[in-house]
Amino acid sequence: MSPQIATCVYIALILAMFILDRELQVPYSRALWIPTTWLLINGSRSVSLWLETGPTVGSNNLEGSPLDAAVFGMLLLGGVGVLIARRQRVGIFLRNNAPILIFVGYCALSTIWSDYPFVALKRWSKSVGDIVMVLIVLTDANPPIAIKRFFSSAGFILIPLSVLFVKYYPDLGRSYNPWTWEPMYGGVTVFKNLLGMTCLVCALGSLWCFIAAYRDRTGTDRIRHLLPHVTVVAMAIWLLLTADSMTSLSCFLIAGSVMVITSISRLARKPRTVHLLVAAVVGVCLSALFLPGSGLVESLGRDATLTGRTAIWSAVLAQVRNPILGTGFESFWTGDRLLRVWAAINEKGVQEAHNGYIEVYLNLGWIGVTLLGVLLVAGYRNIISLLRQNPDAGTIRLGFFVAGIIYSLTEAGFRMMSVVWISLLLATMFVPRTRLKKVRKSREKPSAKLIPEITASYEDACEAI
Repeated sequence: MSPQIATCVYIALILAMFILDRELQVPYSRALWIPTTWLLINGSRSVSLWLETGPTVGSNNLEGSPLDAAVFGMLLLGGVGVLIARRQRVGIFLRNNAPILIFVGYCALSTIWSDYPFVALKRWSKSVGDIVMVLIVLTDANPPIAIKRFFSSAGFILIPLSVLFVKYYPDLGRSYNPWTWEPMYGGVTVFKNLLGMTCLVCALGSLWCFIAAYRDRTGTDRIRHLLPHVTVVAMAIWLLLTADSMTSLSCFLIAGSVMVITSISRLARKPRTVHLLVAAVVGVCLSALFLPGSGLVESLGRDATLTGRTAIWSAVLAQVRNPILGTGFESFWTGDRLLRVWAAINEKGVQEAHNGYIEVYLNLGWIGVTLLGVLLVAGYRNIISLLRQNPDAGTIRLGFFVAGIIYSLTEAGFRMMSVVWISLLLATMFVPRTRLKKVRKSREKPSAKLIPEITASYEDACEAI
């Protein structure tokens, strides 16, 4: 098949998935396209890289791209505008999510002692967009549909396009290792680890939608909703296997298994059972990665150094000068320190510690690690509480939480503006059970151009998330 014909086929496939999965009688805010666009960019590559006008990947560039700054700035301003219009709901959310606000506030404070304070502050201002986008999704008039559309839209676009690029556009979807000249598959991203991260989040989102549609045996459109999501999951697994992204594939299999198990209501409503399940999967991963002689890492085709990660960990930890405060928000991989790490590991281009916990420690010190721990513990309690009330809604949150915890053992999963961090924020954020003022039903007959108003309490919407 020629690239031109393949492009037409894949575009038709993408449109078909959107049409099959549409919800005709359950509207959602059009403002949802703001966070969806944010997720699409962070799940693929920056606008400047798409247009090949920005700095190359791996370059030590502190200024960034003006085009990217403008795009993110417009999305952030649009998102803030939406939240201002929903300020009553947003205020309730913020008051009930102090751990997240404290962590983000400390990140802002840490820009003061960064080697490049202005650069760190600019990066922090963009990272605030993650919270803005998550709040737009959760404060939607119909949160369950908003969450579904948020992740489904990204999966329907990014996963098929990645397959198209890998198979038919090698200049866009592939690169080569400069030392071994072996092919590396990035799809819509620029590197296989980034592709793995995108596949992980999109596949978990589609798996959740698949489970919900499969359990809805009374629905007349059951098959119509099943087909697009099973397609996304199958394509994502193929991409993970092709790119040899074992970390993301393992996280998907583990987190997906947890989601399937907890989709059984009687198990999800028993906190002790869920605690044992989560502790077991995390414990197995820890022992496989860090206990000598386990053999599980080798069985996945990796060596005891975790593909050179142990050397990176030793090199970056040797550069720590202030273990309490760190180097400042997103400031470790800058200046001479970056060059010293490259010299120590004899490899250029590395700009992450390949461990989320170490990454936080390098930038924010032990204070940052402690605040992150508080955020995760509080978020886990929120998830368990939601599971007891509504297992269907809590399943996706637990899946994202488990995936984020495990993924960050060998990748920088807690870095701002990454799709794993965005999904983890959504999973851990506490949803207050507060009533909204009721909206009067529209007496007008609904039409294709008119979205009917919804009459429902916010408590009912929250219980459905």
